[in-house]
Amino acid sequence: MRTGAKVTVGVIAAALLGGAGFGAYRLVDDVGSGVSREARPERTGPPTADEVERTARDFLAAWAKGDAEGAAALTDNAQAASAALGGYREGAGITKVTFRQGAAAGPKVPFTVTAEVAFKDRRSTWTYESSLGVVRGRTTGRAVVDWQPAVLHPKLAPGETLRTGPGGTSGLKAVDRAGRELNAGEFPSLAAVLPDLRKRFGQRAGGRQAVEVRAERADGTGPGRTLHVIDKGEPAVLRTTLDARAQRAAEDAVARRDEASVVALRPSTGEILAVADTGARRAGFNAALLGRTAPGSTMKVVTAALLLEKGAARTNEPLPCPRYATYGKQFHNVEKSENAGATFAQDFAASCNTAFVSLAGKVTDADLGAEARDVFGLGMDWQAGVTTFDGRVPDGSGAEKAAAMIGQGQVQMNPLTMASVSATVKDGTFRQPHLVDPEVAGLKLARAARPLPGPVADGLRRMMRLTALGGTGRTAMAGLGGDVGAKTGSAEVDGQERPNGWFTAYRGDMAAAAVIPRGGHGGDSAGPVVAAVLRTG
Repeated sequence: MRTGAKVTVGVIAAALLGGAGFGAYRLVDDVGSGVSREARPERTGPPTADEVERTARDFLAAWAKGDAEGAAALTDNAQAASAALGGYREGAGITKVTFRQGAAAGPKVPFTVTAEVAFKDRRSTWTYESSLGVVRGRTTGRAVVDWQPAVLHPKLAPGETLRTGPGGTSGLKAVDRAGRELNAGEFPSLAAVLPDLRKRFGQRAGGRQAVEVRAERADGTGPGRTLHVIDKGEPAVLRTTLDARAQRAAEDAVARRDEASVVALRPSTGEILAVADTGARRAGFNAALLGRTAPGSTMKVVTAALLLEKGAARTNEPLPCPRYATYGKQFHNVEKSENAGATFAQDFAASCNTAFVSLAGKVTDADLGAEARDVFGLGMDWQAGVTTFDGRVPDGSGAEKAAAMIGQGQVQMNPLTMASVSATVKDGTFRQPHLVDPEVAGLKLARAARPLPGPVADGLRRMMRLTALGGTGRTAMAGLGGDVGAKTGSAEVDGQERPNGWFTAYRGDMAAAAVIPRGGHGGDSAGPVVAAVLRTG
């Protein structure tokens, strides 16, 4: 009976396991009970050296042939190994792989991988070292590869897979007008400008994006790690209109103050030569391009153009500068100065608020906004190559209109727009500021409806020259020869003890403007910043 029992159990085991499975097992007598139905591996203990060598060789051979299923069957986790080995070919773009098997050290076998990687038209040979371990299967007793993601690559962690594709952005190498590279390390005010340029023109500027093999989480989360660079790519090169020498001077000038912004332009073209701002260094907000604040008496350049065009004033005709003037409310001059015998040009050079307010009734409520837009291009949605605020001069009546004429109330400007105002006077025609070549960048530049009439442009230049040489701008502009002109401004802001200091000027074919928040008189605070940049022109 005992013999019959053994045969019966053996038949059942053979039916369950199949012929091959049955051949690998034997029944074990249990002395205590007489019969045992538990099977154990035919072989136990660590794999022999021969088993280690043969298992590694067979596994690598199947992997090399692209037989993911066959290679996976030689591991202790066929499902995970099959998915990973399949992904090695597909996700990582491996078209061919060969191996050089090294001498085993116990159960560990080192090997060298040489893989041909392809992504679209980019190809590369990738060689690296890896290793595998061979263990005894717990149920089969066979020598199998101890499957770990690190078998594919030693830096591959659990839960990660290999993917080949575009690396980080190819980058944008921005250069100045002469080809000198610009970077935020040397020119910190460009920290917010350069990323904007990269976002807008990275593709258009050319270059070649990098292609990499990366270790990434299978669920797509996390940044991943670069394991191999197929093509490091080439950064796109974008030539800007900036002048590194002027930019350096602008950076140095604003760095000497807690808060300051300055922009320089080329009047004959509208090209932006320099942009510097202390806020851009700290918080990434570039007030030189994006600021929105009252420009104070620098706005009188636009107002004077309007008054001259309307015939409401003439440069050399008398226009008293009283201590106070009333138009909707009472206005006064800085330090309540007065000059009963002044001319319009002298009022401009001395920045007399009351003289300008006294003429508010000679223009309509919409005239100043129309002059700002139609002649100076303000508020016309400039396509400069980077994000900018392009000025705002709303219509107003009564005291609001009078306040706008002297750059207060709801008028909003920044150094970019006020530099453009000076540039328009110098050239006689508004040329929209821009930071990159409009044709290369595909920019549609705004165009003013009409240029400054010749006599008006001449009159403005004479008044700005008088300001630079003998008026409120003379100290800042001292020593700057050539064709110069300037206008100062002090913009009062509610809640501020001191006004914002403004200064706009030109010298030859360069115009610039600056603002110093809470700087006080513009000639003393913003003037030296502008002059420092103009010296490079």
